[in-house]
Amino acid sequence: MKNLLNTAITAALEAGKAILDIYHSGEFDVELKGDNSPLTKADTASHHVIMSFLTTTNIPVLSEEGKDIPYQERKDWSQLWIVDPIDGTKEFIKRNGEFTVNIALITNHKTELGVIFVPVTGELYFSTKALGAFKVRIDLKKYSVDKLISNADKLPLMRKDKTFTVVASRSHMSKETETYVSDMRDKHGKVNLISKGSSLKLCMVAEGTANCYPRFAPTMEWDTAAGQAICEHAGFQVIDWHTKESMLYNRKDLLNNWFLVK
Repeated sequence: MKNLLNTAITAALEAGKAILDIYHSGEFDVELKGDNSPLTKADTASHHVIMSFLTTTNIPVLSEEGKDIPYQERKDWSQLWIVDPIDGTKEFIKRNGEFTVNIALITNHKTELGVIFVPVTGELYFSTKALGAFKVRIDLKKYSVDKLISNADKLPLMRKDKTFTVVASRSHMSKETETYVSDMRDKHGKVNLISKGSSLKLCMVAEGTANCYPRFAPTMEWDTAAGQAICEHAGFQVIDWHTKESMLYNRKDLLNNWFLVK
């Protein structure tokens, strides 16, 4: 598992370099995919970098930018990588920095390992079921994976502000989410509501800066797998709103149900 973690971290960091080169150039070449979601050349570049590392593990990969794998082919996979080369492409295009690289290892439908890298800030989140979850800030110009792992802070971190905090989507706020926040205000009194893009919302719960993340709008497996790994390995839950149990992965339908992180 240590070798797989090192490979996933290296893949995410090197993908981050490729993304930042395009981000700073301003030449995104935005296209619309079949579902009208945006695709940039940074998504494609990140995908190719990540695949160059993960294919060496001989574990199959399900990536947002290579997702057309029939269920009949992947249904018997006991283990797989689930990848989002850029989670938060809309935020990338807006240039607000709230986008991430997500890599998760799934074993028998459950989270085994998670890596989330925030290229603009240099923040890296990673976890395994055995080790727990961690956060570290790195310099992309020079890094050692072994050193950054040993220097990382274990999650959750100590929190100074005890006000009940809800984190929600910046781009996909729904009426149901607003109702949930209102219910929390009735229950807890004062409530902080923070809007964030991408899997940063899951990271905020994992590190202890938010108490919960309700998601009552569509997401796909690659949007949540790495964040769920990090949350679960930090001691939190990602609950499927319909089954009332932990979300499972490599399902026939890759569209997630609503969920609650707490």
